[in-house]
Amino acid sequence: MRTIFGVFGLLIAVAIVAVLAKKQMGALTVAPTGMPAVPASATLPQQSQQIQQQVKQSVETTLQQARPMPDEK
Repeated sequence: MRTIFGVFGLLIAVAIVAVLAKKQMGALTVAPTGMPAVPASATLPQQSQQIQQQVKQSVETTLQQARPMPDEK
């Protein structure tokens, strides 16, 4: 009886991990909203160049934003 509960508990734990892993993998496939799509008609080097420019612009914009200062208590 103890073995059955042990196996049952293990199956429940594996099921929970599988559901969480599936959620995480689904979240990874979503395209970032801040990055505009690259046209499919562009050649591979053009697409690469456009993506590099988009990332560079995104990083520069992020670096220019002011960091919130924590409140001193």
